[in-house]
Amino acid sequence: MNGFLFEQIVFGPIKSRRLGISLGLNLLPQGYKHCTFNCLYCECGWTKEPADTSITYPARNDIRMALEARLTLMQRKRSMLDNITFAGNGEPTLHPDFPGIVDDTVMLRDKYYPNVEITVLSNASMAGDKAVAAALMKLDKSILKLDAGTEECFRQINNPVISITLNEILEHLKPFRGRMIIQSLFVRGTINGQSFDNTTDREVSAWLQHIDMLRPRQVMIYSIARAPAAGGVEQVPFETLQDIARKVEALGIETAIY
Repeated sequence: MNGFLFEQIVFGPIKSRRLGISLGLNLLPQGYKHCTFNCLYCECGWTKEPADTSITYPARNDIRMALEARLTLMQRKRSMLDNITFAGNGEPTLHPDFPGIVDDTVMLRDKYYPNVEITVLSNASMAGDKAVAAALMKLDKSILKLDAGTEECFRQINNPVISITLNEILEHLKPFRGRMIIQSLFVRGTINGQSFDNTTDREVSAWLQHIDMLRPRQVMIYSIARAPAAGGVEQVPFETLQDIARKVEALGIETAIY
Protein backbone atom coordinates (compact mmCIF):
# COMPACT_ATOMS: atom_id res chain seq x y z
CA MET A 1 0.00 0.00 0.00
CA ASN A 2 1.10 3.61 -0.62
CA GLY A 3 -0.21 4.82 2.71
CA PHE A 4 -1.84 8.05 3.81
CA LEU A 5 0.78 10.57 2.64
CA PHE A 6 1.04 14.35 2.30
CA GLU A 7 2.09 15.98 -0.97
CA GLN A 8 2.80 19.46 0.40
CA ILE A 9 4.70 21.18 3.22
CA VAL A 10 1.65 22.78 4.85
CA PHE A 11 -1.57 20.80 4.98
CA GLY A 12 -4.97 21.42 6.47
CA PRO A 13 -6.24 22.79 8.67
CA ILE A 14 -7.86 19.51 9.63
CA LYS A 15 -10.07 18.56 12.58
CA SER A 16 -7.83 16.40 14.76
CA ARG A 17 -9.12 13.87 17.30
CA ARG A 18 -6.57 15.15 19.80
CA LEU A 19 -5.62 18.70 18.81
CA GLY A 20 -8.74 20.42 17.54
CA ILE A 21 -8.33 22.52 14.38
CA SER A 22 -4.76 21.71 13.39
CA LEU A 23 -2.53 23.11 10.64
CA GLY A 24 0.03 20.45 9.73
CA LEU A 25 3.68 20.86 8.81
CA ASN A 26 5.34 18.09 6.83
CA LEU A 27 9.13 18.52 7.03
CA LEU A 28 9.80 15.31 5.12
CA PRO A 29 10.03 14.33 1.44
CA GLN A 30 6.71 14.31 -0.35
CA GLY A 31 5.15 11.14 -1.69
CA TYR A 32 6.79 8.55 0.55
CA LYS A 33 7.41 7.81 4.21
CA HIS A 34 10.74 8.68 5.84
CA CYS A 35 11.10 7.52 9.42
CA THR A 36 13.31 5.82 11.99
CA PHE A 37 10.56 3.27 12.71
CA ASN A 38 8.50 0.89 10.58
CA CYS A 39 5.50 0.59 12.90
CA LEU A 40 3.10 -2.14 11.85
CA TYR A 41 0.13 0.18 12.36
CA CYS A 42 1.47 3.26 10.54
CA GLU A 43 -1.04 4.90 8.21
CA CYS A 44 1.81 6.30 6.08
CA GLY A 45 2.91 2.84 4.95
CA TRP A 46 6.46 1.49 5.04
CA THR A 47 9.81 3.26 5.35
CA LYS A 48 11.50 2.37 2.08
CA GLU A 49 15.06 3.38 2.94
CA PRO A 50 17.25 3.58 6.05
CA ALA A 51 16.71 6.80 8.00
CA ASP A 52 20.34 7.87 7.47
CA THR A 53 20.15 7.63 3.67
CA SER A 54 20.99 10.91 1.94
CA ILE A 55 17.69 12.43 0.81
CA THR A 56 16.39 15.88 -0.06
CA TYR A 57 14.36 17.60 2.64
CA PRO A 58 12.26 20.74 2.06
CA ALA A 59 14.49 23.76 2.62
CA ARG A 60 14.05 25.65 5.88
CA ASN A 61 13.29 28.88 4.03
CA ASP A 62 10.67 27.17 1.86
CA ILE A 63 8.99 25.82 4.98
CA ARG A 64 8.97 29.26 6.60
CA MET A 65 7.53 30.93 3.49
CA ALA A 66 4.87 28.25 3.00
CA LEU A 67 3.75 28.53 6.63
CA GLU A 68 3.70 32.32 6.58
CA ALA A 69 1.66 32.37 3.36
CA ARG A 70 -0.92 30.02 4.86
CA LEU A 71 -1.13 31.88 8.19
CA THR A 72 -1.48 35.21 6.38
CA LEU A 73 -4.38 33.84 4.33
CA MET A 74 -6.04 32.28 7.37
CA GLN A 75 -5.71 35.47 9.38
CA ARG A 76 -7.23 37.48 6.53
CA LYS A 77 -10.20 35.07 6.45
CA ARG A 78 -10.38 35.07 10.26
CA SER A 79 -10.09 31.29 10.21
CA MET A 80 -10.14 29.38 13.48
CA LEU A 81 -6.96 27.56 14.53
CA ASP A 82 -6.00 25.60 17.66
CA ASN A 83 -2.67 24.04 16.76
CA ILE A 84 0.27 24.13 14.40
CA THR A 85 1.47 20.54 14.33
CA PHE A 86 4.74 18.99 13.15
CA ALA A 87 3.57 15.69 11.67
CA GLY A 88 3.53 14.50 8.06
CA ASN A 89 5.22 11.61 6.28
CA GLY A 90 7.25 10.10 9.12
CA GLU A 91 9.50 11.42 11.90
CA PRO A 92 9.66 15.26 11.79
CA THR A 93 12.80 15.56 13.94
CA LEU A 94 14.84 13.85 11.19
CA HIS A 95 14.98 17.17 9.32
CA PRO A 96 18.55 18.45 9.80
CA ASP A 97 17.26 22.00 10.37
CA PHE A 98 14.54 20.98 12.82
CA PRO A 99 15.75 23.30 15.64
CA GLY A 100 15.80 26.32 13.32
CA ILE A 101 12.42 25.42 11.84
CA VAL A 102 10.99 25.32 15.37
CA ASP A 103 12.34 28.85 15.96
CA ASP A 104 10.77 30.05 12.70
CA THR A 105 7.44 28.45 13.59
CA VAL A 106 7.36 30.01 17.05
CA MET A 107 8.11 33.43 15.52
CA LEU A 108 5.33 33.10 12.94
CA ARG A 109 2.86 31.78 15.50
CA ASP A 110 3.56 34.75 17.75
CA LYS A 111 3.07 37.12 14.82
CA TYR A 112 -0.16 35.73 13.35
CA TYR A 113 -1.87 33.48 15.91
CA PRO A 114 -0.30 34.16 19.34
CA ASN A 115 -2.86 32.05 21.23
CA VAL A 116 -2.32 28.93 19.14
CA GLU A 117 -0.25 26.01 20.46
CA ILE A 118 2.61 24.36 18.60
CA THR A 119 2.77 20.58 18.81
CA VAL A 120 5.05 17.81 17.59
CA LEU A 121 4.13 14.17 17.04
CA SER A 122 7.40 12.27 17.46
CA ASN A 123 8.69 8.79 18.26
CA ALA A 124 11.51 10.31 20.40
CA SER A 125 14.19 8.38 18.51
CA MET A 126 16.12 11.60 17.76
CA ALA A 127 15.51 13.23 21.16
CA GLY A 128 18.91 12.07 22.38
CA ASP A 129 20.40 14.82 20.20
CA LYS A 130 20.85 17.90 22.41
CA ALA A 131 19.76 20.37 19.73
CA VAL A 132 16.63 18.37 18.92
CA ALA A 133 15.79 17.99 22.62
CA ALA A 134 16.22 21.75 23.18
CA ALA A 135 13.91 22.47 20.24
CA LEU A 136 11.27 20.07 21.57
CA MET A 137 11.37 21.87 24.91
CA LYS A 138 10.31 25.11 23.16
CA LEU A 139 7.03 23.62 21.96
CA ASP A 140 3.73 23.81 23.81
CA LYS A 141 3.12 20.10 23.36
CA SER A 142 5.73 17.44 22.74
CA ILE A 143 3.65 14.32 22.09
CA LEU A 144 6.13 11.45 22.25
CA LYS A 145 5.52 7.80 21.45
CA LEU A 146 5.77 4.87 23.87
CA ASP A 147 3.88 1.80 22.65
CA ALA A 148 5.75 -1.04 24.33
CA GLY A 149 6.69 -2.31 27.75
CA THR A 150 9.36 -4.79 26.65
CA GLU A 151 12.15 -4.80 24.10
CA GLU A 152 10.56 -7.76 22.31
CA CYS A 153 7.27 -5.91 21.83
CA PHE A 154 9.09 -2.71 20.80
CA ARG A 155 10.85 -4.61 18.02
CA GLN A 156 7.66 -6.36 16.93
CA ILE A 157 5.36 -3.34 16.79
CA ASN A 158 7.64 -0.32 16.25
CA ASN A 159 10.19 -2.24 14.17
CA PRO A 160 13.02 0.39 14.22
CA VAL A 161 15.10 0.81 11.05
CA ILE A 162 17.95 2.45 12.96
CA SER A 163 20.06 0.93 15.73
CA ILE A 164 18.11 1.86 18.85
CA THR A 165 16.63 0.03 21.84
CA LEU A 166 13.62 0.61 24.05
CA ASN A 167 15.94 1.49 26.93
CA GLU A 168 17.55 4.20 24.79
CA ILE A 169 14.11 5.60 23.96
CA LEU A 170 13.33 5.71 27.68
CA GLU A 171 16.58 7.60 28.32
CA HIS A 172 15.62 10.09 25.62
CA LEU A 173 12.25 10.61 27.33
CA LYS A 174 13.54 11.15 30.87
CA PRO A 175 14.51 14.84 30.44
CA PHE A 176 10.89 15.59 29.46
CA ARG A 177 9.51 14.28 32.75
CA GLY A 178 6.49 16.36 33.76
CA ARG A 179 6.41 18.23 30.43
CA MET A 180 5.71 15.72 27.69
CA ILE A 181 2.55 13.96 26.61
CA ILE A 182 3.00 10.24 25.97
CA GLN A 183 1.04 8.80 23.05
CA SER A 184 0.52 5.05 23.15
CA LEU A 185 -1.21 3.09 20.42
CA PHE A 186 -2.50 -0.36 21.33
CA VAL A 187 -2.90 -3.10 18.73
CA ARG A 188 -2.86 -6.84 18.35
CA GLY A 189 -2.76 -9.29 15.47
CA THR A 190 -0.48 -11.53 13.44
CA ILE A 191 2.18 -10.81 10.81
CA ASN A 192 4.40 -13.33 9.05
CA GLY A 193 3.02 -16.03 11.32
CA GLN A 194 4.00 -14.17 14.51
CA SER A 195 1.41 -12.78 16.89
CA PHE A 196 1.80 -9.42 18.61
CA ASP A 197 -0.26 -7.78 21.34
CA ASN A 198 0.76 -4.87 23.56
CA THR A 199 -2.41 -5.18 25.65
CA THR A 200 -1.41 -8.37 27.50
CA ASP A 201 -1.03 -8.22 31.28
CA ARG A 202 2.76 -8.62 30.93
CA GLU A 203 3.12 -5.82 28.39
CA VAL A 204 0.77 -3.38 30.11
CA SER A 205 2.44 -3.99 33.48
CA ALA A 206 5.91 -3.25 32.04
CA TRP A 207 4.57 -0.23 30.13
CA LEU A 208 2.94 1.14 33.30
CA GLN A 209 6.27 0.94 35.11
CA HIS A 210 7.80 3.12 32.39
CA ILE A 211 4.90 5.57 32.59
CA ASP A 212 5.24 5.80 36.37
CA MET A 213 8.96 6.46 36.04
CA LEU A 214 8.55 9.10 33.32
CA ARG A 215 5.59 10.92 34.94
CA PRO A 216 4.27 12.62 31.77
CA ARG A 217 1.73 15.43 32.11
CA GLN A 218 -0.76 13.29 30.18
CA VAL A 219 -1.04 9.92 28.45
CA MET A 220 -3.01 9.64 25.19
CA ILE A 221 -4.31 6.13 24.59
CA TYR A 222 -5.77 5.09 21.26
CA SER A 223 -5.91 2.40 18.59
CA ILE A 224 -5.83 2.43 14.79
CA ALA A 225 -8.23 4.72 12.93
CA ARG A 226 -7.01 4.29 9.32
CA ALA A 227 -5.74 1.35 7.28
CA PRO A 228 -2.33 0.34 8.72
CA ALA A 229 0.90 -0.51 6.88
CA ALA A 230 0.63 -4.22 7.69
CA GLY A 231 -2.24 -6.60 7.11
CA GLY A 232 -3.34 -8.55 10.14
CA VAL A 233 -3.28 -5.55 12.50
CA GLU A 234 -6.43 -5.44 14.61
CA GLN A 235 -8.08 -2.52 16.38
CA VAL A 236 -8.26 -2.89 20.15
CA PRO A 237 -11.78 -2.66 21.68
CA PHE A 238 -12.62 0.58 23.46
CA GLU A 239 -13.27 -1.34 26.67
CA THR A 240 -9.65 -2.54 26.67
CA LEU A 241 -8.42 1.02 26.25
CA GLN A 242 -10.64 2.09 29.14
CA ASP A 243 -9.14 -0.60 31.37
CA ILE A 244 -5.59 0.54 30.53
CA ALA A 245 -6.57 4.18 31.11
CA ARG A 246 -7.90 3.36 34.58
CA LYS A 247 -4.54 1.83 35.48
CA VAL A 248 -2.73 4.99 34.35
CA GLU A 249 -5.12 7.20 36.29
CA ALA A 250 -4.43 5.08 39.39
CA LEU A 251 -0.85 6.38 39.12
CA GLY A 252 -2.18 9.93 39.38
CA ILE A 253 -1.55 10.74 35.72
CA GLU A 254 -4.15 12.36 33.46
CA THR A 255 -5.31 10.10 30.66
CA ALA A 256 -7.33 10.62 27.48
CA ILE A 257 -8.74 7.92 25.19
CA TYR A 258 -9.19 8.44 21.45
